[in-house]
Formats: sequence, structure tokens, C-alpha cells
Amino acid sequence: MAATPQAQAQPASAAVRARQRRAREEELLVWPDLVFIEFISAVLFTVLIVTLAVLVDSVLLDRANAAVTPNPSKAPWYFLNLQELLLHMHPALAGVVVPTIALIALGAIPYFDNNANGQGEWLSTPNAWPLTWVGTAVGSIGTLLLIFYDESKHVQLYEWIANGKLNADQQAEGFRAWPSQLDFLRGLRGIQNEIAWPEWTLHVPLGDVLRTDLLGFPAIELDWNIPAFLVEQFIPVNTMVGLPLLLSFVAHRMGLARTKRDHMILQFSGFIAVYVTLTIVGTFFRGQGLTLIPYTIFSHE
Repeated sequence: MAATPQAQAQPASAAVRARQRRAREEELLVWPDLVFIEFISAVLFTVLIVTLAVLVDSVLLDRANAAVTPNPSKAPWYFLNLQELLLHMHPALAGVVVPTIALIALGAIPYFDNNANGQGEWLSTPNAWPLTWVGTAVGSIGTLLLIFYDESKHVQLYEWIANGKLNADQQAEGFRAWPSQLDFLRGLRGIQNEIAWPEWTLHVPLGDVLRTDLLGFPAIELDWNIPAFLVEQFIPVNTMVGLPLLLSFVAHRMGLARTKRDHMILQFSGFIAVYVTLTIVGTFFRGQGLTLIPYTIFSHE
């Protein structure tokens, strides 16, 4: 039986009105709530930048010369993390593939963590803070250890412990150097250069496999260097994918990460830590020839 017009026109109950009022009181309007905060932030940042410009002298180097490349030649600070990656893997992988996949993964977080509880809240799970600290510690320390390994710092540490000194250039009597049979463990390039790879692994003709000429395209003339592929692509990709998965697995087994959001907090904290660590290393610890030494532009003065 259809409701009468009188029944349809009955006012909402007190509970409904109270719920609507509470929802309205919890709203944040663009004006004045958001715009006022943005205006105050803009004023503070402007004052800060003007103050720094007055108090801190800018560092001016020599006039730019297109025929002379500065040493070191560095990207803008916001790309120094990618420039750091370029030193450890294939340029196409570090400059194109990794950033693209990272952006796609960040955009996919809301689709993976689709639980509506606690949306819009920072650190909304019970283990959020421990997961944040664990992800930050593992991301930063793990990145530093991988950089030190690829820069053969473990070799210097071995020689320092074995000889009681850090300068490996002073070949004094009784000096104990890094074992030559372990040169392939100096870093990723050691795997490529210090192992006696068979000659056929250095030049695998892909043109015999990828017959693009059968499709009407030009024939491929490309040799596949297996050692270079392992060092520049296979090992870095498996490291970047495997270590985060291992971290989530260990956190799950320890009962620290129980939900999808827990894993996302853990992985996102680790990602930010890796991003910041690569930027700091590329900015302050890459000197001439991009060697791993303390560096600052003020040293040119």
C-alpha cells in the first residue's frame, strides 16, 4: 500500500536531525579553512626564503663554458636519487623503468588498500608507528649497505681490519690485501669483470631469435651480453622487488603486519627512506668522478 502524502511530508526525527548537524559540523570548507591555512603557509615560506637570501651568500662558480663539463656533473637535487641509481644499474632501467613503475605502484596503493575504515587518517592501525620505524630503518640502512657493497667499501674494511690501517695504497711489508680469488665479490662490476665467463656468453645474437624481418620490419642486429645483463638488470630488479617482499613476509610472520594497510605503511615508509637516502648520498657524498667521498659545492671557494 502506497504511503499517503501526509505521511511523506512528516518531518525528520530528532535523531536524524542531530546526525545531519554533526555531519555538517565535521565538514571543512575551502574558505576559510583551507585557503586561510594555505595563505599563512605561503607568507611564512616567503619570509623564510627572503631571510635566507639576505643572510646566506650564494655560491657563484666560474662562467659556464659549454666546451668544459664540470666534475662532478650533477643533476638538479630532485633528480640526484635517479642519478645515484644510474651508477648501479642499466641507464634505461634506472632512468625510465624504475621511476615509471614506482609512480604506478604509488597510484595503486588505494586500490590495494580498499578498506574504508580509517580512511584519511595518518597511521590508523595499531602497529602503524612500529611499522613506520621498521620501514624507515630497513630502507635507509639497507640502501646504504647496498651502496657500500657496490663501491667495494667492504674490501677497504677487510684490509683495515687485517692491517690496522685504512690506506690500501701503502703496500708495506706484510700488507694483507683482499683475496684475489674473491675479487668477484668486490661489487656488481666484479661479477661481470672478474669471472672468466665463456666467450659465447658475451655475444649471444638475438637477431637469430627475434626474426623481425619475417614481419616486414628491419632485421635486429643485437648481441646479448649475459654478464652485463645479470649485473645491470637481473640482479638490481630482483633486489628491488625481492627485498620489499622479504620485508613484508618477515613482518607478517612476526605478527607486526596483519592487514593490507599495515603492509602499505611498511612499504611506503621504506620507499620514502630509500628516496631520501639516495638523494642525500647523491648530493653530499659524490665527489669528482662521482666517487663516494664527502662533497660540497662550498669546497670550490
